[in-house]
Amino acid sequence: MHLVLLSRSRSIYSSRRLVEAARHRGHHVRLLDPTDCELVMAGRSVEIFHGGKKVGPVDAVIPRIAQSVAHYGLAVVEHFGLRGVVLINDAGAIAQARNKLRCLQALAARGLDIPATVMARDASQIRELVDRVGGVPVLVKLLQANGRAGVMVCESLESLGAALETVLGLGHNFIVQQYVQGPRGRDLRALVVGDRVVAAVRRRTRPGKLARTLGRGARFAEVALGREQVALAVESARIIGLQVAAVDMIEAGGKTRVFEVNASPALESLEAATGRDLAGPIIELAEREVAARAAARGTRAAGGRR
Repeated sequence: MHLVLLSRSRSIYSSRRLVEAARHRGHHVRLLDPTDCELVMAGRSVEIFHGGKKVGPVDAVIPRIAQSVAHYGLAVVEHFGLRGVVLINDAGAIAQARNKLRCLQALAARGLDIPATVMARDASQIRELVDRVGGVPVLVKLLQANGRAGVMVCESLESLGAALETVLGLGHNFIVQQYVQGPRGRDLRALVVGDRVVAAVRRRTRPGKLARTLGRGARFAEVALGREQVALAVESARIIGLQVAAVDMIEAGGKTRVFEVNASPALESLEAATGRDLAGPIIELAEREVAARAAARGTRAAGGRR
């Protein structure tokens, strides 16, 4: 199998592990920085160049698109799709996951339980915002963060006020979301690959620090999810359209709610917590998808010859 990994650098842990796993299984794999790709369309021809050379036949692409280059990176993913390449997460699904509000709207529209959430531009009525989501602690998330730090856990009205001042100073919209951890609840992350959960961890986050993800400074420990939680994680990824996803959930008060779905899950903390190879299942998924695509083409070709 000829595999392309779209990533800014092989030094990134997840990218390096995916390259290692693909080569371990005997595949030819190239890591391409999406910002170095040139997209060419002429008539019915769709070509991609990298470093001045045309990219040859590719069976599957695994996108690891950084938020800072999301616009261009997703165009590259879409271009590979136009060439008929198997995409392990297509551009539309990645974009849906990146838009935190639209992601929650899609989940709620399909009847999934999500934490109380409010979107606002005016932080003058902080107490009212907090009351609408059930009180502190809360999550504050930037919308359209453009690669900058985008999430913060606030355990008091004072820390929330400081966070919102920072967010509004950056000129961004924001959402405030119910968040429960510690004795009253658990923050769970499930890694979904295809139609199954291949790993799950409990996450203890560090409050009061604006960061790109909740994983910054967090502590992880492996957990066993219940059957309903597994089904919830798999269904959440399916609704957003992702084949590989990290689904973040809050378990509290006898309920599990989904509060975020991520399209490029970091493998380092998950592998460290579980002690298992989690890059391998992603490569295995690519193998299955490529085989299924080839079988479908063979069936159509056989039907056309009758």
